[in-house]
Amino acid sequence: MKFSMTENGFSGDLPFGELAVSTNEEYGFRPYQLLVASLAVCSAGIIRKVLEKQRMPAEDIQVEVKEITRIDEEAGRVSKVHLHFLIKGDINDSKMPRVMELTRKNCSMVRSVEDSIEIVETYELV
Repeated sequence: MKFSMTENGFSGDLPFGELAVSTNEEYGFRPYQLLVASLAVCSAGIIRKVLEKQRMPAEDIQVEVKEITRIDEEAGRVSKVHLHFLIKGDINDSKMPRVMELTRKNCSMVRSVEDSIEIVETYELV
């Protein structure tokens, strides 16, 4: 992975395509947005896999980022992210606490920040 400086930020040539990153969202994704997106999509992907292994495949999973707390005095550090999962399918609600536990344990992005960012994960079966 390689990123090169552009007039308004940086551009990365990645296997899937070009990724524009900038502190100004008019010119690319802001770094904190990529961090939060990584947490959300990694967790949702693990939920999907866990549900499949438990023979309760999801028809759809959406992730709402309910809250992002940043600390201005610490260079805008992200201190809290609340992810809310909307899960559609024939899912046994009594098994969801274990699904969420396994998700937290197996999401590499959440594990990478668990000592510095509070991650709140809630779900709703729709």
